[in-house]
Amino acid sequence: MSAAVHRAAHAKINACLRVLGARDDGYHQIETLILPIDLADDVTVRPSPTLRVDVHGESGLADAVEAGGMNLALVAALALAESCGGSSGALVEIAKRIPVAAGLGGGSADAAATMLALNELWACGLDVEVLLGIGERLGSDVPSLLAGGPVVARGRGEQVEPIAAQPTHWALKTFDFPTRSPDAYRWWDEDGGDPGPDPGVLFAAAESGSFETLGAALFNDLEGPVTRRHPEIGKAKRAFLEAGALGAVMSGSGPTVAALARHPMQAQKLAAAVPGSIVAVGASGQG
Repeated sequence: MSAAVHRAAHAKINACLRVLGARDDGYHQIETLILPIDLADDVTVRPSPTLRVDVHGESGLADAVEAGGMNLALVAALALAESCGGSSGALVEIAKRIPVAAGLGGGSADAAATMLALNELWACGLDVEVLLGIGERLGSDVPSLLAGGPVVARGRGEQVEPIAAQPTHWALKTFDFPTRSPDAYRWWDEDGGDPGPDPGVLFAAAESGSFETLGAALFNDLEGPVTRRHPEIGKAKRAFLEAGALGAVMSGSGPTVAALARHPMQAQKLAAAVPGSIVAVGASGQG
């Protein structure tokens, strides 16, 4: 086995999130464009007599993970060990940078990176399809973050299709309160469950690099129900638009607001206009 294997666990932005209705299994049918961004946790796995996950990070991020219950990276490691006959122990170390319960997929990203790293460390030799099957059982965002690039995700998130999206530049406003996906979807149901528009125009704009069109097409069906409970989200979105953003949208179940910029310099200006914001680059689907 290798002495150590490193993987970056990239956060994601939902450029759109269309909710098509509740399913019999308790999940919701969705259609979403997921763009990995350069904000990432660092995952390192090393040989160890036992299997354990250690999380550390600044600003209480590690404490927030522990407060959220069983770490999804540990669940992923256990699931991979079950599928890998030659597996043994490992120490999984996660340096957290992605805010917890922020709609940025941090837990799912850690799970995906842990699976990829342990697949190499343990020399499992599991192919992508097998890993996607394991990821589907762990959480709706895990398969899309295993893909390693921009994807359109359907079903409850487990059906992923790569998309040749162009690089994008964003300003992200995070908040010091979490929002939970089950709550956001329940609120959507309570509001009558009206799906958003067909995202075909948005997908085409992401592939062609038509950023004005992409900005105007950003949407999230969960944004209204969540914003009504957390008006800070709407306030941040309006501030980004007033500062010249091409568009702004809540990512996932929130509360993070992502504002699309024309170029890196404008992303910096947008971040400066909304205190507490950071800049991020969306990955390309090319290559």
